[in-house]
Parts: sequence; C-alpha cells; structure tokens
Amino acid sequence: MSTNTLFPIFLKIDQIHTLLVGGGAVGLEKLGALLKNNPDAWVKLVATEINEEIKEIAKSKPNIELIERPFQPEDLDGDIQLLILATDIREINAEIYKMAKIKGILTNVADTPDLCDFYLGSTVTKGDLKVGISTNGKSPTFAKRFREVLEDILPDETNSLIQNLHEIRNKLSVGFSEKVKILNERTKELVSSKGSDK
Repeated sequence: MSTNTLFPIFLKIDQIHTLLVGGGAVGLEKLGALLKNNPDAWVKLVATEINEEIKEIAKSKPNIELIERPFQPEDLDGDIQLLILATDIREINAEIYKMAKIKGILTNVADTPDLCDFYLGSTVTKGDLKVGISTNGKSPTFAKRFREVLEDILPDETNSLIQNLHEIRNKLSVGFSEKVKILNERTKELVSSKGSDK
C-alpha cells in the first residue's frame, strides 16, 4: 500500500510572489484557487491569450499583474518564489519547469504530477480553521468531494470555538506542557467517539 509522504505547509501567499503561466480555463481555475485562499495573493499572470474572465477579476485587484504575451525566461527573474504552469502544452511546461528548478523556484504543473514540486490540494475554510486535503496527486475529484463533505460536517460555530480556545490559551500562565494538558482536557469531548458513553 502506498503512503502519502507529502509535507503539508500553509503559505502566506500575500507575502510571496507567484508567477502563473497560462490564461485559459486552467489558468482561471488556478487563479481562483489562489484568490479563494487569500484575496490579496500577489500573482503575475503571463499568457499569449488571457480570457476575459481573468481580465475582469484583475480589474479590481491591484495585486494581480497581467502580461499578455508568450512566456519569456526573464519572467522567472526578480522575486518570483512560486510558479504555477497552466498551459496545455506539456513540452512548454517541462521546459519552463527546468528553468525554474535551476532558480530554486517551487513549481506546480497542472495535471502533471511528475513535474510538480508541490500539489494544490482542496481546502476547507471556516474562519481561522483551514483543512488541506491531498490525494498525493492521484485524484483531485476525490479531494473535491471530500472537501464538500467536510464543509457540510463542520459547523459554522467552528471559528467561535477556535477563538474561545485562543483566549483560554492566552490567559493560561503556566508552562507549555501544562498548557497542552489543560487544553487537551478541555477539548477531548470534541473527538470522543459517539459510543463512548454507553
């Protein structure tokens, strides 16, 4: 049985610069994912043609820069730290991926797991709670469906609970291990099995 060995991280995408190459339907989807997670994500999008929906989104977003022309190697210069390739030509994606590797830029190539340094998983957000879902690049459809399940299961009050726990933690004037013990005690009912009281 295979095991997902990916290391999950949550990036502050409003503090790093992302280059998105591709301005069609896939580019729109990737841009939407970035903005859904953080409306202030800084994105430079380069594409030979940019669809009207992307242009419309960019009109009200000063953090999105659109460049309508073919990709040039110089697009990777400067402060680009993350690259998402959304063109439909594998050879172009592979060539740009190699250039990015030389510069140490982490890259995701849409629907091409073997050319990815990271995957864009589905996310569920309830206020300050964010849950990332990964299928190790095997089935984005399952990740999407599981996200829908979690969105239904997690109550709207989840964020209030997190805020309350944050306040409790800040008021505790004990050492780290004692804080953990107290907070574990106060939250154990959240994960107790339904049959445990029988």
